[in-house]
Amino acid sequence: MARRPGKGAMFFILVTVFLDAVGLGIVIPVTPELIMELTGEGLSMAAVYGGWLLVAYAGMQFFFAPVIGNLSDRFGRRPVLLFSLFAFGLDYILMGLAPTLAWLFAGRLIAGVAGATFVTANAYIADITPADQRSRKFGLMGAAWGLGFIAGPVIGGVLGEYGARLPFFAAAGVTLLNAAYGFLVLPETLAKEKRRPFSWKRANTLGTWRQMRRYPVIIGLLGAFFLYQIAHDANPATWTYYTMLKFAWTEREVGFSMGIIGLMLVLVMGGLTQILIPRLGEVRAVYLGFGMGTVGFLGFAFSTEGWMMYAWIVPWSFMGLAVPALRGIMANQVPEDAQGELQGAITSMISFTAIIAPFMMTQLFRFFTADAAGLYFPGVAFLTAALMLFGSMVLVFRTMRRATS
Repeated sequence: MARRPGKGAMFFILVTVFLDAVGLGIVIPVTPELIMELTGEGLSMAAVYGGWLLVAYAGMQFFFAPVIGNLSDRFGRRPVLLFSLFAFGLDYILMGLAPTLAWLFAGRLIAGVAGATFVTANAYIADITPADQRSRKFGLMGAAWGLGFIAGPVIGGVLGEYGARLPFFAAAGVTLLNAAYGFLVLPETLAKEKRRPFSWKRANTLGTWRQMRRYPVIIGLLGAFFLYQIAHDANPATWTYYTMLKFAWTEREVGFSMGIIGLMLVLVMGGLTQILIPRLGEVRAVYLGFGMGTVGFLGFAFSTEGWMMYAWIVPWSFMGLAVPALRGIMANQVPEDAQGELQGAITSMISFTAIIAPFMMTQLFRFFTADAAGLYFPGVAFLTAALMLFGSMVLVFRTMRRATS
């Protein structure tokens, strides 16, 4: 099917990302309760199991994201994206039925193998967008994701009051509905004449990274992405546990707070990216985003009242300026038949950090909140994130300075 550039195709992918975010967000507020139900452990230990669930997902995605990206360069974006969504739907059903913790891990492994949603969605956007507009379009996709996270956690928090398993089945319904919608209306964007043969030498993590070595700017920015993602993962890894422990928030309150995070990301990525990136330029937008994100993480770490978390969400959300700008810079460095491979490399790298970050952040949280801890400091994960994000900003500065010298 020939490429169909324009607002119609962009609308399709934005709806896909939105519904996928709703499905993911629904289950976040109730995951701790389900883990405690299955294990009989307390909240502190549940955070460790939750971290390992994220590690299981990320580990499979680390190995399979390059395969998925290369498959999309070979067979097109549409079939790969639909397969991913269908697999996620089955994953939520499996987790909702889970009689033991092992079932939860099985579900996360399946989802990790098929975790192609953002690999393919980003390649899709690169296919239909002129080079000078890609950062802004990536921002819109981030806004769609944030809008989904307004609805998802709020719905999950409300449904969670009727049982920890109900949100998983709701997420399955939303995700499978998304897959059905895509099957009916989602167009293909990569023309057959612009596809390239599939190669196992390239469709693996090492092969993909060898290809990226041809682009020095991309290698440096992937390093910045690495540090950014470790910082970013402090939120999904510990936000629920941190706010429940320190401020005694309920599932409903956690869901509401995550909805506010989603709202702020929508405003930044869907609105401010369209204004500030063209005016500041992509590189300065990265600096502003990472700088404000660092301030926000520090605020989270040292908040003493629950309302302060909401106040610090505002500067933290400006971090949403940086990622679309980084993706735009990198997407403009590679040809059309390698966009899937690039997005696979980015996703694989992000997945690698997701193997490290949840384990690191949840273990830090447990150590500094356990009864025997010599220093009680629940915000340690957010303080660590602030340091990582500042390091990412420094690396971007050095990479871009070398590129222009």
